Amino acid sequence: MEDAPRIDSAQLMELLSVSLGVYYGDFTAAAASENLTASQGKTLTVLRRGPVAMRALADTLGCDASNVTGIINRLEKRGLVRREASASDRRVTHLVITPEGEQVTDSIRAKMRATQEGLTRLTDRDRDCLYALLERVFVTRGSCRPAESEA
Repeated sequence: MEDAPRIDSAQLMELLSVSLGVYYGDFTAAAASENLTASQGKTLTVLRRGPVAMRALADTLGCDASNVTGIINRLEKRGLVRREASASDRRVTHLVITPEGEQVTDSIRAKMRATQEGLTRLTDRDRDCLYALLERVFVTRGSCRPAESEA
């Protein structure tokens, strides 16, 4: 049996680029259907993981703190997020997603048809493995056990 050609880093980077382009387009359209910009939608998904300080959100989004203020002002006006003063440092403002914001986030995810269709083509084991691999590449932890037939 002939060995399959090795995939190099450049090929993986290209596939990641294409995949992220599809995801980003899908996400942007789904956010727009909720009358949100992609940045506003991304903010909600970040806050879904738990309260975040304004400065940390700016770092996560890769934008200036003044941009985050505008994003939060618009989301807060719609009742999707709220500001809370930190209990340990009153100078720090934490951002918290509201139940309405969680519903909008769920709606955005449900409308991401291209992404959902791609992921549903994977088996449970494939999804587990993809998660572990992406975590290992981008978060530097996790592992993917080979299937018994691959061991």
